[in-house]
Amino acid sequence: MSTRTFGAQSMTAPLREVLVKRPADAFGAAFDDPAHGYLHPVDLAAAQREHDALSALLAELGATVHELAQEHDPDLTYTFDPVLITDRGVLPLRPGKPNRVGEERVIERWCNARGIPTLGRIEPPGTAEGGDTFWLDGRTLCVGRTLRTNRSGAAQLQTLLQPEVEVETFDVPYWKGAGELIHLMSVISPIADDLAVVFLPLFPCGLLELLQDRKVRLVEVPEEEFLTLGCNVLAVAPGVAVMAEGNPVTRERLEAAGADVHVFAAGEVGVNGSGGPTCLTRPILRG
Repeated sequence: MSTRTFGAQSMTAPLREVLVKRPADAFGAAFDDPAHGYLHPVDLAAAQREHDALSALLAELGATVHELAQEHDPDLTYTFDPVLITDRGVLPLRPGKPNRVGEERVIERWCNARGIPTLGRIEPPGTAEGGDTFWLDGRTLCVGRTLRTNRSGAAQLQTLLQPEVEVETFDVPYWKGAGELIHLMSVISPIADDLAVVFLPLFPCGLLELLQDRKVRLVEVPEEEFLTLGCNVLAVAPGVAVMAEGNPVTRERLEAAGADVHVFAAGEVGVNGSGGPTCLTRPILRG
C-alpha cells in the first residue's frame, strides 16, 4: 500500500481515496434555473439513493470515500470538474460554466485542511474544467479546448505543471454548443493503459492518432448510448470499470475486451445533469 496521502496522475491506477458530494437541496432545485442545463425536475430522493449506491460500490471495490459536506451550487455534486489533484498538490481550476465559479475554492479548502497543498491556480482570462482533462500517463495530461476550457487555461496548465508534466491539447467539436456542451471526457474514458472507451463521431483526430501510436485498444460507444453516459466510465483499477446502467452494448463490448464491469442506476444523479461516474468522483489518491 502506498504511503502517499494524495496524488492522482492516472485515470486507471487503483483508486484509494475519492471525494464525492451527495446531492442535496441545491441539486434538488437545479431544474428551476435553465442555465444549469438539467433535463427535467429533479427527484432528489432518487438522486440521493443512486449516489449512495455509487458510494457503496466504490467502497466495496476498495476505495475510501470522503463526502464533501458544504453546499454551493447543483453542479458541485460533479466533483471531478473544479480541481486537479497532482502529485505536488491540488490545482484549483476556473470553471467556464458561470454557476460553477467558486466550486474550486470549496474543494481547495477541503484539500488544504487535509494537508494537500495548493500547487497553483488558473487565473483570468483562463478557464479550465476537469472534464476537459485526463491523464494519458503520469507525465502526460491531455487537455481539450472547448467552450469551457480556453487557450489561456490550457497554457496556464502547461506552465503550472512543467517540467514534470507535458500537456497535449486537442480541439473538441462544437457539436450543439453551450446548451449541450461536450467535454473532452465526454468522448473518452481510459480503462487501462491499453484500453479506452471512446465515442468516435465527436473524437479529436489528433488524440486518435496518439492513442493508435500507443496501441491503445478502443471500445466504441454506439450513438444510441452516448446521451445515456455510455462513454462516461470510471476505472477503479486497471480493467475494473464502473458505469451507468442502461448501456448494454458498451458494457458487452467492455466485457469482451476483458474488463470487469460494475453498474449503478444513474438516471437522476447522472443523466439528468449529464454527469456519469467519472464526473461524480474526484480521485484524491491513486496507485
